[in-house]
Amino acid sequence: NKVEMVLLTLIGRLHDGLPLSASLQEDEQTGRNLQEFQSQAKMLLRQLTDQSPAMSSLESGNMLFHYIIQHGICYLVLCEKSFSKRLAFGYLEDLAQEFRKEHLADVGHATRPYAFIEFGAWKDEFIVYHWGWIWSGIVGLWPLGPV
Repeated sequence: NKVEMVLLTLIGRLHDGLPLSASLQEDEQTGRNLQEFQSQAKMLLRQLTDQSPAMSSLESGNMLFHYIIQHGICYLVLCEKSFSKRLAFGYLEDLAQEFRKEHLADVGHATRPYAFIEFGAWKDEFIVYHWGWIWSGIVGLWPLGPV
């Protein structure tokens, strides 16, 4: 039984590509190394501008990057192709709303990468409690059942 999951989440400032927060889930079942995708995500963040589509999906091998841009911040997620786009974008919208509540006023003052890394830990709890009705209970992963 194939498990579908979110593998990487990256939040970054659009005008200079500064990563603000991130979360990476290694897939221990397959031993997949996600460092290459993490590098691609950072490169994508640096290439996006205020002229980029506000919401899009980009293919990378057997994966998809989904992103949204709001208030000068890019919220990006890496998923397997079979992962529901509707749920990926729903997750990004909820993530953006929570990040704005907590950090929007401080984003312009960030001078170092991952200045809001603690949001990554909070985000993991957010997924468990807020998205718990969707996510299955496999420890250490964020899998999704059929929709």
